[in-house]
Amino acid sequence: MILKGKVNYVGVNDRTKDLFESLWPLPYGVSYNSYLIDDEKVALIDTVEVSFFQKFIKKIKGVIGDRQIDYLVINHMEPDHSGSINLIRKYYPDITIVGNKKTLEMVNGFYGEPAHTLMVTDGSDLSLGHHKLRFYLTPMVHWPETMMTFDETEHILFSGDAFGSFGALNGAIVDKDMNIARYEGEMVRYYSNIVGKYGSPVQKALAKLNKLDIEMICSTHGPVWVEYKSQVIAEYNRMSLYEGNKGVVIAYGSMYGHAEEMAEIIASELAAQGIKDIVMHDVIRTNHSYILADVFRYKGLILGCPTYNAQLFPGMEMLLKEIASREMKNRVIGCFGTFTWAGQVGKRMCEWIEKLKFELAGKPVENKQGVSAETIDGCREIAKAVAEKL
Repeated sequence: MILKGKVNYVGVNDRTKDLFESLWPLPYGVSYNSYLIDDEKVALIDTVEVSFFQKFIKKIKGVIGDRQIDYLVINHMEPDHSGSINLIRKYYPDITIVGNKKTLEMVNGFYGEPAHTLMVTDGSDLSLGHHKLRFYLTPMVHWPETMMTFDETEHILFSGDAFGSFGALNGAIVDKDMNIARYEGEMVRYYSNIVGKYGSPVQKALAKLNKLDIEMICSTHGPVWVEYKSQVIAEYNRMSLYEGNKGVVIAYGSMYGHAEEMAEIIASELAAQGIKDIVMHDVIRTNHSYILADVFRYKGLILGCPTYNAQLFPGMEMLLKEIASREMKNRVIGCFGTFTWAGQVGKRMCEWIEKLKFELAGKPVENKQGVSAETIDGCREIAKAVAEKL
């Protein structure tokens, strides 16, 4: 498919993989996007996951026939994009691998030393004839070798994993030709699950892109952004600054229903306080991929669970570790817990809140055995405190 001028989409869809990186659910599949510039010199921008190579090479030959590919530009070395490098090299033995120093080191480490390479640096360029490519190093978005390639002729940004989304492409490739509602949510989930830790490097990358006249964003996953490119960049800016919208995530674990009852009381009081965006997640029954996406989306966070073996309920402990590993900021948090004979939740939660450096709202509530009138009042006070700080 021609995207613009001599730039073609040659990516593939994966509707069989159920877990991305063996961690994150893919209810709508995922695309592996690759792009081919059919100029005086032919350039391939990234490859695809190796098991889809036959579909991939068929698309490439459908564009250029028996012509040779002169350059393979590698924006990101993760195997879902670099996996077809060795096969591409067999089809096109004279191809030149284009990448920065770290990229070429990884090519050698993963696939063996290539015969022909072109090492690029930040701001260097490459002429294909009509098209002129310029390279921008964007390390740690989200690997150390990542870079972006800007087609100065057509004003197209080949952005690697940045601005990517879960979800296979169902016919349409470009955002203006599809209903993007599904991809908006899947982009937030992709960012929070994969890129979320690297807010500062994303900010540095956005600063580099700010000076470019971008008309189209071609990521390695999800739609090509044209109509919604400004909104997509703005959303990346919000998430990388850890800015949350006005809303509250209530995540709880509950063995016998008491913590869930407390969560429901808190949710009801939040609604009474005028908070309209309230989402509730059971930390055992909801995959944490979706919880993390909502934590990135909203500023308020309220967590609760039982004491378990004198520690936090295991599902809650795991969620807290996942949040901490993303080095999130600017969140308002409340907490609650339950116990039967030895309460530890309040103490353990407060230890985590101190590590996270979130702003504690209200007094933690710890309920012994059945939910009491005093506990109900305490839950309402947590909701009021969080709502006030939002």
